[in-house]
Amino acid sequence: MAEPRGTTTWWSEELASLMENPLPEQTPSTASFEVPKSEQEPVTESGEESLKEHAVGFLMAWCEILMEFGRGCRDIILQQNFLNEDSYVVKKLSGPWSKVSKRLRFLNDFLPEDRDPVQAWSIVLTVFLLAFAAISLDSNHETLTKAVMVRMHPPIASRILLPDGRYLAYHDQGVSAGRARFPLVAPHSFLSSRLAGIPGVKPLLLEEYGVRLVTYDLPGFGESDPHPNRNFNSSAMDVLHLVNAVNVTDKFWVLCHSSGCIHAWASLRYIPERIAGAAMLAPMVNPYESHMTKDEMKRTWEKWLPRRKYMYSLAYRFPKLLSFFYRRSFLPEKHDRIDKQFSLSLGKKDEILVDEPAFQEFWQRDLEESVRQGNMQPFIEEAVLQVSKWDFDIEELRVHKKCRTGSLLLWLKSMYGQTECELAGYLGRIHIWQGLDDRVVPPSMMEYIQRVLPEAVIHKLPNEGHLSYYFFCDECHKKIFSTLFGTPQGPIERHEETAFEKNTEDALHVSVSDME
Repeated sequence: MAEPRGTTTWWSEELASLMENPLPEQTPSTASFEVPKSEQEPVTESGEESLKEHAVGFLMAWCEILMEFGRGCRDIILQQNFLNEDSYVVKKLSGPWSKVSKRLRFLNDFLPEDRDPVQAWSIVLTVFLLAFAAISLDSNHETLTKAVMVRMHPPIASRILLPDGRYLAYHDQGVSAGRARFPLVAPHSFLSSRLAGIPGVKPLLLEEYGVRLVTYDLPGFGESDPHPNRNFNSSAMDVLHLVNAVNVTDKFWVLCHSSGCIHAWASLRYIPERIAGAAMLAPMVNPYESHMTKDEMKRTWEKWLPRRKYMYSLAYRFPKLLSFFYRRSFLPEKHDRIDKQFSLSLGKKDEILVDEPAFQEFWQRDLEESVRQGNMQPFIEEAVLQVSKWDFDIEELRVHKKCRTGSLLLWLKSMYGQTECELAGYLGRIHIWQGLDDRVVPPSMMEYIQRVLPEAVIHKLPNEGHLSYYFFCDECHKKIFSTLFGTPQGPIERHEETAFEKNTEDALHVSVSDME
């Protein structure tokens, strides 16, 4: 019996050493041929881990073999047969590919300096296609966002007939034409309509200052007919025809917000003699403006979300592609919150504002009116106007002396100090309100305007965003009007004599003369 016991002891010690968990010393009297179950489990787990390690190693080896095989196919088949300079494929595709790569080279500016563009953009394209496929196949995607149904409303706008045969829709608020002390004309911003005006302005405030507010639909928006070849000059002419048609005989003010200010800039440039002044809130300028400094340009673009940058890039280089995104974005039967709709990054006050019921009701109705025609082309034209080369420079509005020296006689007069000079540029007042927490039209745009137009009066608004100072803010509206018009004087009260009163007065005057 002694020999079996010794064998059992040796076997137990070897097993303990393999499991790196030495067994307690056993005396011959306590040794046994049976191994407890608790001591058998580590053997099984160790065996499973060994199989996993072998399987992982086998798969890694096969991956390395496949990668080497792929590299060999690339080097031998592609590079030596198809991608060399003498191959048919390279000869046919090298020209078009060089043109396309040259136009897309600007995208490399978004990459870090240590990234290879070919590898980086191939990965980005692959991820984009996978994400697009996931969104398209996700049946629950429609329920993830709270969307609102777009309703269609009957036409209610007043319209005027323009000289070119188009109809322009407008909306009249405030005091009547004969009593207006300050006529205000307001073009609307992108994806908006004539119903915007000054959102939430009180009729009593308009009456107190004698303000007549005229808003209109841009061509193709709301109930206005599209313009086939619109530009900044045609935009200014539309404003001129509008004010003449609604009996604004004196000078008027222009008021604008955000991208609607590009049409106010056009009016200041092409019809300055009719404009008494301009009130601009977060005015938009061309984000590709060549006169902006590198720092102004950088601080402008870094405030925007990637999708917003992408849409500006499309409008600047490939505007025809906008129709696909616009159709999926704001022309379907449902729409989302304003920041989701425009891919906006909003400040704290703006975030609070867009959740208020009054703003949501206004935003839904204004958007419904804006897209009522269901035509994408006017929106594409508006986006292209924002980013393409403008017909003028804002710097041209700066007040400067312009002397006439075109003819020989004028040149001789200039030699003796008799040059005929006059002030050029826009001579009226320009007031600009800019929220310093604005992430839609960043303060860097305001700084550019201040640099090229030193005569403009800048009102910097700490802690205000893009919407908070203009939308549904009674105190803000009062401050704007008091800054523009001073002390409220009410509307102009004019006593107009009727023909009967005038004839009666003349008859009495004749009777008195006869009696004398």
